[in-house]
Amino acid sequence: MENQKPTAGKFSLNYGLLLGLLMIAIGVVTYVTGMALEGAQWPNIIYYIAFPIVIFYAISQYKKSNANSLTIGDALKVGLSIAVVSAIVYLLYGLLFNYVIDPEFMSQMMDVQREKMMENPNVTEEQIEQTLAFMEKMQNPLLGSALWVALSAFFGLIYSIIAGLIMRTNS
Repeated sequence: MENQKPTAGKFSLNYGLLLGLLMIAIGVVTYVTGMALEGAQWPNIIYYIAFPIVIFYAISQYKKSNANSLTIGDALKVGLSIAVVSAIVYLLYGLLFNYVIDPEFMSQMMDVQREKMMENPNVTEEQIEQTLAFMEKMQNPLLGSALWVALSAFFGLIYSIIAGLIMRTNS
């Protein structure tokens, strides 16, 4: 009886949902505790650590279910798909958050950032306006979403290549 090759989609969906839900949990906790408005970045470190770990683990599980066989192409399919699925899950939450849950949050964030920049005597009004204009552009749902998915895919690609090179089999 011949082993059937597992599909990358099954692994991608499961682990992509897991990563997306982790990012949503971090977002909810930082929002509820007020850390999001303060601009606290340390909670995101959890995601930055979990992202490559989940991709490596999923690729290793894919290899295990594929009779211990893995090509770099398989690793790329699994890892890149996980990254994109997780980005889309978080993107959907972001749209829901910004348009339904708290539509005023981004303007509050801009106000807090303006105040923080004004506290620095070395920052000119022109620099503040440029920074806020850039932040406003990034709040565009299409641009922000595209950037989020692209960055996630880029880092997913990097981690997938690394995992594929480490775990590949010569068969």
